[in-house]
Amino acid sequence: MRKKIVVLGAGMVGRAMAIDLSIRNEVLSVDRDRAALKHLNQHANLTTAEADLGDSQAINKLIASADIVVGAVPGFMGYKTLKTVIQAKKNIVDISFFPEDPFGLDDLAKANGVIAVMDAGVAPGMSNIILGHHNAKMEISEFICYVGGLPRERTWPYEYKAPFSPIDVIEEYTRTSRLVEDGKVLEKVALSEPELLDFPGVGTLEAFNTDGLRSLIKTINVPNMKEKTLRYPGHIELMKVLRETGFFREDKIKIGDQQIRPIDMTTQLLFPKWKLGEEEEEFTLMNVIIKGIEAGQQLEYKYELLDRYDPQSKTSSMSRTTGYTCTAVTQLVLDGHYNRVGISPPEYVGEAPGCFQKILEYLEERGVHYSKATKTS
Repeated sequence: MRKKIVVLGAGMVGRAMAIDLSIRNEVLSVDRDRAALKHLNQHANLTTAEADLGDSQAINKLIASADIVVGAVPGFMGYKTLKTVIQAKKNIVDISFFPEDPFGLDDLAKANGVIAVMDAGVAPGMSNIILGHHNAKMEISEFICYVGGLPRERTWPYEYKAPFSPIDVIEEYTRTSRLVEDGKVLEKVALSEPELLDFPGVGTLEAFNTDGLRSLIKTINVPNMKEKTLRYPGHIELMKVLRETGFFREDKIKIGDQQIRPIDMTTQLLFPKWKLGEEEEEFTLMNVIIKGIEAGQQLEYKYELLDRYDPQSKTSSMSRTTGYTCTAVTQLVLDGHYNRVGISPPEYVGEAPGCFQKILEYLEERGVHYSKATKTS
């Protein structure tokens, strides 16, 4: 019997998830943007609805008969949306990557008997799932994740296009980065500690600190952990110039007779240049490195992902790698393979018996391939 799923948000990733989930389920995709929803009208088992997802009452009506909800709203809306769904006693898998502490909703989710998986994307998301899987089997000493989504064509001046919510991209450049060194949580400025790295099939990219560890800092006891974002060389300097000049400030400044937030002006000028074309070729690259002791032996596991735009389905790689991880977890919850009540960061899913392999198989069926290499020392 087909289950009923409501997907909140119909951006590039939200649309890809709605289409994927409609293969086995009845899906309702909701967004306030009619233009975003029009891409979904021709798909079987998929209906659409226009609604303001900032309105809790509207959400409650839309999800009343849902078996599960998928959250794909921008980060600044994510926490409130997640709380609304939990209060409605509906299970949810979410990729909004909101800045608030999700465990603030853990007691509410447990009281309402709700399974709530957050950060179920690629990174955070699949990177956490990989770490959670290995953490259940070995004593890990080091975890490193390098990840980024980039256009195939490098277009001046930024050589970058945003494959997800652009305002959330800016957050990566302004939010303090947290990492773990020798068992201590350290805070470092975003865009710091640049590295130049070479990747087969892509070339040289630069990596920098971002706040991608998120829940791992609380849930996984590994003495050395860091996540770095990847861009084409030169991007760090451009973003630093904008940030340090004040273009990302959120407090108001006076210009003539007007009071404006610099970030609002910046987004109006920047986002059109960052807009990823509907059929523009791009790729997602991620390397996850895990070192530690397993069965008395020093091991290093390396997972590599290089996924590209799919011209046949016209689906971006970021939509595929982020969205299909989320839909894989959604299907696990629907099928009863993952049933932990409360707030679940993705590493909890990776720890659950059998879930990691099922997610890998789900992704393989959709052409998203993680290669794995193991070294002994």
